Amino acid sequence: MSSLALDAAADVPTPGRAALAHIPGDDGWPIVGDTFNFLADPLAAVERMVARYGLCYRSRVFGIRTVALLGPDGIGLMLFDQTKLFSSTAGWEPFLGRLFPRGLMLLDFDEHRLHRRTLSVAFKSGPLKSYLAALNAGISLRIAEWRHGPADLRFYPAIKQLTLDLASTAFLGEALGAEVDAIKRAFIDAVAASAAVIRTPLPGTAMRRGVLGRALIVDYFTRQVPLRRERGGEDLFSQLCRATHEDGSLMSASDIADHMNFLMMAAHDTLTSSLSAFVWFLCEHPEWQAKLRAEVAGLGLAPGEPLPFERLDELRLTEMAFKEAMRLIPPVISLPRRAQREFTFAGLRIPAGTRVNTSILFAHHMPEIWPDPGHFDPLRFTEENSRVRHRFAYAPFGGGAHMCLGLNFAYMQAKCFAYHLLGTTDVSVARGYRPLWQMVPIPKPRDGLPIRLARLA
Repeated sequence: MSSLALDAAADVPTPGRAALAHIPGDDGWPIVGDTFNFLADPLAAVERMVARYGLCYRSRVFGIRTVALLGPDGIGLMLFDQTKLFSSTAGWEPFLGRLFPRGLMLLDFDEHRLHRRTLSVAFKSGPLKSYLAALNAGISLRIAEWRHGPADLRFYPAIKQLTLDLASTAFLGEALGAEVDAIKRAFIDAVAASAAVIRTPLPGTAMRRGVLGRALIVDYFTRQVPLRRERGGEDLFSQLCRATHEDGSLMSASDIADHMNFLMMAAHDTLTSSLSAFVWFLCEHPEWQAKLRAEVAGLGLAPGEPLPFERLDELRLTEMAFKEAMRLIPPVISLPRRAQREFTFAGLRIPAGTRVNTSILFAHHMPEIWPDPGHFDPLRFTEENSRVRHRFAYAPFGGGAHMCLGLNFAYMQAKCFAYHLLGTTDVSVARGYRPLWQMVPIPKPRDGLPIRLARLA
């Protein structure tokens, strides 16, 4: 991009290489920059740069020159952002603009606030209770099916299918029906395209498959909007179809389709990743699996009985273990933004128009904040330990105005899953097994995470 190019989301010139020369760092290899190092091991790539340049440096990944603002202070600066310094729209546009445009995460400032307020009605306690009923039924049934299946279950594709089915039921009020395979493939293609090295949708490329996938998904939701407005329903999609802005106007069909496209991706791809990490760490640390099983048994509910909404808060250790899994393997490892005005960070002047990012993965592994950061220890998240940490040391769901709207839904689904799984089933892996994780765009075990399920006596 030319140094005088204008971003579509802001009339601020993008600074060229010379304007960023005072910031320590390097552009990496010709053309590809540091892209392949980042894709291979994003944590190691960031740690190498920090060791050489500090918590603020410039680099080039996916053809984009970016300045890193790292650590809790960098995360807080970007996410708290009360002065509207950073554009999320312009930050995410190179990665998600063709695939999830106008999803809530990609909106800015007053427009973001307006849409967030409209969407929030679907995540209040009343709707969450109705979603939990669908989660209880779907999870309990699927775990029973898994136990009667192959001895080694590839957990990642199995939980991916389950989270898609659950999102379909909770958010749409019905299964996707005959279109389920095409929709599932389209979501997979769209997410994969977000980290494609070739950013133009040329024939045969991942970006082309992602753009076609988005078109299929948006067409599906757009066709459904008038039908949902006519018949009603308590599922999230039907509520959005009836939701009104502050002036009483209905949300447009195109906006609803874009929001549903993004919410369905977030509700099943990020949860698939986090639940896979959660189950892996419970397999690796059977002592914690036993502690969580005892907590589930302590509820005094019969095996297979639905988990009541009013008792979710009693699964405190389960929540801490899920948080620790997301600390070690966050579902979104970095967050991009674009500076609307000049600012300073770590004593360095960052010009207006600069693309910036922060690494959630790096912050979650800083040894000065998390002693022995690679070790799985849910007790890091006791109230006492959490109280003394930096507010933005832990940010798997973002923060500030862009805090994930589905945070409570994610915790609810994780607790419901753990309740039904651990109440009836022991989970393990083969001796000596360790998965290799592909961290970009959303973490997943490369081999599908083969696990073994055994019914409890």
